[in-house]
Formats: sequence, structure tokens, C-alpha cells
Amino acid sequence: MYSKLMVPVDLAHVERLEKALNTAADLAKLYNLPVCYVGVSASAPSKIAHTPAEFSRKMQEFGQSQASKYGLSDVTTAAYISHDPAIDLDDTLMKAAKDSGADLVVMASHVPGLAEHIFASNAGYFASYADVSVMVVR
Repeated sequence: MYSKLMVPVDLAHVERLEKALNTAADLAKLYNLPVCYVGVSASAPSKIAHTPAEFSRKMQEFGQSQASKYGLSDVTTAAYISHDPAIDLDDTLMKAAKDSGADLVVMASHVPGLAEHIFASNAGYFASYADVSVMVVR
């Protein structure tokens, strides 16, 4: 089946990711998969972290909390720093999938609206261009 699962995470909106996080954890337990939670942030201070090191630490704490919450035994995290995450997010997530060795990505998305008829969502873009299987959870 699959050998590794990657889950992109926006620490600023974790409450909106619950359905995708549950789905990823269920798949990880069902198929005994290692999970890599990936976050992307700017190097500039934000409401989540003031430095890249702090962001990395918060990603590690998030991964540990997911492991405890869902009973996952093999969890890693990766923190990517981007000059402009709004522009670089798609490419950064593509790199993260390759770096992590994941062959399945479970990611959250929102219900498409008018804007998605003009611009692709991050999840839509990723699913269209990724070299790995992608499950988009709304």
C-alpha cells in the first residue's frame, strides 16, 4: 500500500484541520505508516513564532501532541522557512513531499467558492501536480 504519510499543517488554523488530522491518523494506524507533519512559515516574526527555531520547536510539539492524541508511534515533523509562504507554499510542499519520502499526502482544503474558478486552491494545485497520491479532505 503506502510507506509514509505527509500531513501539511498550518499552526495558525489547527482548528480547521481536525477532519484531515483525524483522517491521516486513521490511515496511519490502519496501515502502520510513519507520519510527517509539515509546516511552512516566514522567517519574519508572526503570531505563531518569532523565529524559525521557535517555529520548528512548535512543529515538534504539535507532532508530539498528535502522536499522543491518536496513539501514533512513528511521528516526525519538518519546518520549512519561506521568504513568502503565500507565494511559495505550493513549491515548498512539493519539496517537502520529496524530502520526507512520503508517498501519500493527506491535506485539508476548504469548500470551493467563486475564487477557485479563477485561482486554484493550494490543495487543488498540489493534487494536480504532485508525484504522489494526495487525499484532499474538506
